Amino acid sequence: MKQVVPSTEYIYNVTDDGRSFVVCLKNKTCSCGRFQYEEIPCEHAWAVLKRKSLVADGYCSDLYKPKTILKIYEIPIYPLPDVAEWVIPEYIMYDEVRPPKFKRPPRRPKNKPRSKTKRELLGLKGKHTCSTCGVVGHNRRSCRNRPQEV
Repeated sequence: MKQVVPSTEYIYNVTDDGRSFVVCLKNKTCSCGRFQYEEIPCEHAWAVLKRKSLVADGYCSDLYKPKTILKIYEIPIYPLPDVAEWVIPEYIMYDEVRPPKFKRPPRRPKNKPRSKTKRELLGLKGKHTCSTCGVVGHNRRSCRNRPQEV
């Protein structure tokens, strides 16, 4: 059972099996990603549309609507004749198709080395700073300025 909680007029929080999803009807998005990818309402958007008693037609892409599908089939598609009846131009008929000039090696390509930073190229190294006293040149373990334990 999906629980739908409105945040604003267009944004809703849908809880499904302990997971929470954010649905925005204005932008046609859902945090699950399916609403944007498929361009039709996902199950979380359907729950919101059902709760608000809205028709899903306005939230589907035009690609899925019957008018678009009928337009696809308006252009007639003619079957190809038998291979013997094909008309091939002479300049194509006698063209010689050759294999590529370079052959790819059989193994995986080597990784390119990463580019070094300007600091690495100049050979600059970081200076050690003591976290106890803040003096450069040593660390906390070798600090002579730390308080003595009694």
